[in-house]
Amino acid sequence: MSNLVQEFNNYREKMNEVILGKNNLVMKRLWNLDTNTYEAGALDTPTKEMLGLVASMVLRCDDCIKYHLGKCHELGITTEQVYEVFAVANIVGGTIVIPHTRRAAEYWEELVAQK
Repeated sequence: MSNLVQEFNNYREKMNEVILGKNNLVMKRLWNLDTNTYEAGALDTPTKEMLGLVASMVLRCDDCIKYHLGKCHELGITTEQVYEVFAVANIVGGTIVIPHTRRAAEYWEELVAQK
């Protein structure tokens, strides 16, 4: 696993343990709601992850972008599909999304290189 991907996953896991370890009921419910949101329903999980990726890009949350890219990669989303997601995010969010697209492309390349 690349250093970029490994560092992100390690930090995320470590800090999630710290936060959830405080037993705050609201935080636990929020994490649970987030998890349940991406389960298959009327929309399948890959579609929901791509929607999450667009929203994260438009909101300019690099951690969220990395998380959703990782999930998209796990679910078998193709590079062509990811770049269509990037296109939608840039149209909706405007040119301010371009720097996040650069970092997203870099992270995606690292994920793809793992296989």
